[in-house]
Amino acid sequence: MELIKVKEIMVPLLEYATVNEEDTLETAVRTLLASHQTADQSKYKHRAVLVFDKDGDISGKVSSLDILRALEPKYSQFGSSDHLSKMGLSRFGLSDDFLHSLVENYNLWDESCESLVKKAKNRKVKDIMYSPQEGEYVNEDLSIPEAIHQFILGHHQSLIVLNKQNKVIGILRLTDIFMLICDLMVKE
Repeated sequence: MELIKVKEIMVPLLEYATVNEEDTLETAVRTLLASHQTADQSKYKHRAVLVFDKDGDISGKVSSLDILRALEPKYSQFGSSDHLSKMGLSRFGLSDDFLHSLVENYNLWDESCESLVKKAKNRKVKDIMYSPQEGEYVNEDLSIPEAIHQFILGHHQSLIVLNKQNKVIGILRLTDIFMLICDLMVKE
């Protein structure tokens, strides 16, 4: 049996929701919601938008978690969004009381959601986006088992797909890999 390659499963860049670094958070959310309206009903909806820099290269992505994090600017006291993504405090077995104390001690979410949304919607995408690290890129010719290995070890929800010239050509989503495995499992 021939190994399936990443390029056979990925979502091509042209089919993915994208914004520019200078766009606002509101524009990113509108773009994401618009992609849901035009998405093929048999596929999963996008959970992030990819971000182009001024040179036309992909420089980052804004996920649903990044959007929520952008609502409360005091999270910046904990470090960058890249740093926060790696913290994963609950993975360390910290108690609910400790996590609640962080909310109280840093006065997080001390305004209404409506107020926080109103303030956040004009923030620039470049200020809230996540910049993928080296282990979050995958070559288009990589086999699916190797990509799965990368997903598992990195705890990623998606990987950015590069062609032979190291240009971004798409995104490989964990949900698409999972559906492929499910299909193979129930296939006779």
